Amino acid sequence: MKRYLSLLGALLFASLLSGCGYNAIQSADEQVKAAWSNVLNQYQRRADLVPNLVSTVKGYASHEQQVLTQVTDARARVGSINITADQLDDPQQMQRFQQAQGELSSALSRLLVVSENYPQLKADGLFRDLMTQLEGTENRIAVARERYVKAVQDYNVLVRSFPEVLTAKVLGYAPKANFSVENEAAISQAPSVDFGAPAQGTAGAQ
Repeated sequence: MKRYLSLLGALLFASLLSGCGYNAIQSADEQVKAAWSNVLNQYQRRADLVPNLVSTVKGYASHEQQVLTQVTDARARVGSINITADQLDDPQQMQRFQQAQGELSSALSRLLVVSENYPQLKADGLFRDLMTQLEGTENRIAVARERYVKAVQDYNVLVRSFPEVLTAKVLGYAPKANFSVENEAAISQAPSVDFGAPAQGTAGAQ
């Protein structure tokens, strides 16, 4: 009899959770985690390109040390900030992550501007291949970030709605941090180089 009552109680509890949006919250939470994992993968793909890109540019423009150092340092800062899916409810941690990624985007843009002054670098096969990979990665980052923003919006609306908000509070499902508006431009600005444009100078070209 006790076993029957326990089973009945469990079924009743499960029914109540389902009616209060537990299953929907679980599903939305998993969507956010999957979207965030993809964001991290694409940013890591970009970070992995940086050492080869810096090395290639250095071969033709070794005296551009300040710019090369800025890119290397920005890449190091990106690698030092890790956000797991369980930390997505921390706005300050997200802000630090965004700032580091924005700094790397800016540093890469400066590096590519410098590369315009070196025709032989622009003609280098490895450099062109790296640039193609970087452009593709920036596009993937934009798509992954857009999907994450949408997943977080859906999740946050759900956990703030009634009656799901009651279930969320009881089980500890807090709203998650999203990409901030002021940082969006810096993150989404994909570095680009127009290889068809004439070089503005040849200083330091080999």
